[in-house]
Amino acid sequence: MGRLLPYLLPPANHEKDCGNGTHSPALRIFTPYPKQKKNMPIQTINPATNEVIKTFESHTTAEVEQKLKTADTAFHTWKNTGFEERARHMTRCAELLEQEAERYGRIITLEMGKPLKDAITEVKKCAKVCHYYAEHAADFLKDEEVESGASRSLIAYQPLGVVLAVMPWNFPFWQVFRFLAPALMAGNVGVLKHASNVPQCALAIEEIIRKSGFPDNIFQTLLVESKAVDAIIESDYVKAVTLTGSEGAGSKVAEKAGSEIKKTVLELGGSDPFIVLEDADIEEASTTAVKSRMVNTGQSCIAAKRFIVVEGIADAFLDKMKEKMQALKIGDPLQDDCDYGPLARKDLAEELEKQVQESVDKGAQVVLEGGREGKDSAYFKPMIIKNVKPGMPAYEDELFGPVAIVFVVKDEQEAIRIANDHRYGLAGTVWTRDKERGLRVARQVESGAVFVNAMVASSPEMPFGGIKKSGYGRELSYIGIREFTNQKSIWVG
Repeated sequence: MGRLLPYLLPPANHEKDCGNGTHSPALRIFTPYPKQKKNMPIQTINPATNEVIKTFESHTTAEVEQKLKTADTAFHTWKNTGFEERARHMTRCAELLEQEAERYGRIITLEMGKPLKDAITEVKKCAKVCHYYAEHAADFLKDEEVESGASRSLIAYQPLGVVLAVMPWNFPFWQVFRFLAPALMAGNVGVLKHASNVPQCALAIEEIIRKSGFPDNIFQTLLVESKAVDAIIESDYVKAVTLTGSEGAGSKVAEKAGSEIKKTVLELGGSDPFIVLEDADIEEASTTAVKSRMVNTGQSCIAAKRFIVVEGIADAFLDKMKEKMQALKIGDPLQDDCDYGPLARKDLAEELEKQVQESVDKGAQVVLEGGREGKDSAYFKPMIIKNVKPGMPAYEDELFGPVAIVFVVKDEQEAIRIANDHRYGLAGTVWTRDKERGLRVARQVESGAVFVNAMVASSPEMPFGGIKKSGYGRELSYIGIREFTNQKSIWVG
């Protein structure tokens, strides 16, 4: 029996009296809020209109405990299924995503504001990762024979159990399927604590898994507040945790999971450098720079944020970047001609505005005017700033929105130094006509990924994750599916 969830109060070391004067250390009981059967409501609000679309009651302590218990029960059957059966359900999942991409894309747009065309693309990308692991999981997880002094020795990859996923709102389908497809194909089961502003996305994903024919309780959504996470991690039913989100959230989850001796994978913030060397194709680089900074209205961990340009071409590059940003059309994200919509919440726009203003107050220069449309609006027009120095938010932090930060440097070595002078190390980009030079510079950039003459993007084939304060562990590729497995050594004498 797993520990009962203490998730509405800070952790403590209480035990249940078993009635005979003894105590069971596995059953820890905490009272939530006295006389309150339901937690706070969870609302989905359209950021383009500020309209409350739907309100959900969050799950009670007992409901969450039951979901974890049924997930654990499902795991003990699911882990024994063959890859062929798993792949059949996962392929069906991909087909549903492809067939109903517009319907699911509309849910994404209404909840977090990205243009509908981008939301549909996100759903279709989820189908690709499902197809990928349906096709490759068996090969990625087959026994690996090892030469040794034994008559036979091998590494077996076996599932861990219930994996808790704590996921953000900016790619509310993709970031869930990025963990879910490999986890299920490996024989694990999943429970999801999604961001509180995208509950309909969370429930839609649960619906997709159910419609795909997976056994009951293989994947379940937990409608709970963030303060619930600690105690869910404490539950003996949960064997591992994956989180995509802020540095602060990652630190707290890692601390709690560490105290429980549970495996974690963390994908956190990024302030990705976009290095433009003097021999770059300025037209192509500037076009990609704007696209990368504005993807998802700038709300992407792997969006280019710091544009580091060698001084000989800086003016030409900046002029083109400014022109192309000004040509983008702001509007209703449900309309086809909308290039970018609102940020996901009003408070996010307010925080971004404060970061820019503090940087300007400390000496940063605005090259392209933009910003919030009003105090009650989540819309934020693109901006470009330069002359950014250490101690400014624009230098030290991640600006999660459509603000480009430009650094003008004298040469390649200074570009590398500026690129690495940050606590984050998620991804980066290098632009040069000399591919060997690009590869050499890429090796020196401190990050989990570097793209040469291309926009950073995640894909099923390549491992995804960061270093430094951007987290640890990897998703995607054969590496990602092995993260939540017991890599068991078997030795036959």
